[in-house]
Amino acid sequence: MIDQEKVKQGIRLILEGIGEDISREGLLDTPDRIARMYEEIFGGMEEDAGVHLSRTFHADHSEMVIEREITFYSTCEHHMLPFYGKAHIAYIPDGKVVGLSKLARTVEVFARRLQLQEQLTGQIADALMEHMQPKGALVMIEAEHMCMTMRGIKKPGSQTVTVARRGIFETEPEWEERFFRILSI
Repeated sequence: MIDQEKVKQGIRLILEGIGEDISREGLLDTPDRIARMYEEIFGGMEEDAGVHLSRTFHADHSEMVIEREITFYSTCEHHMLPFYGKAHIAYIPDGKVVGLSKLARTVEVFARRLQLQEQLTGQIADALMEHMQPKGALVMIEAEHMCMTMRGIKKPGSQTVTVARRGIFETEPEWEERFFRILSI
């Protein structure tokens, strides 16, 4: 749970630290606004992805299921700046499937935390394997990081791509190849 008072106090200190007048009209409500915003953008801290992935349906097939271009927004734990992009998820069912919206909800659970993209990718894949027990899972994330576009190296448009493979996607390369062929359509 976000401690609203600590966040407000911290924001006041930051504003003072950068030389702002915290009694200025435009900044009077800023600590409160940021505390409410943090409640929203870090709402995944207390959430369990298993809640979303536990409602499954029987499936007789074991063909690959892909949900692609799931938009997400997250916050880099190194600079506390946003990174955002698309997640692409595939899994091979082993007797059960999950509602497609549950895949997007799983992305949100992990994205709404202080994060590293590499960690986010693996957490989603691990959650699928743990809660759905598919034959395999593959997660690919493409994201732009504000810490690279607005500060530091200043390279807007650069994309970071991470991939996490589990189960059959690690042991049978043809499944991964098939995923990337479908993704490029």
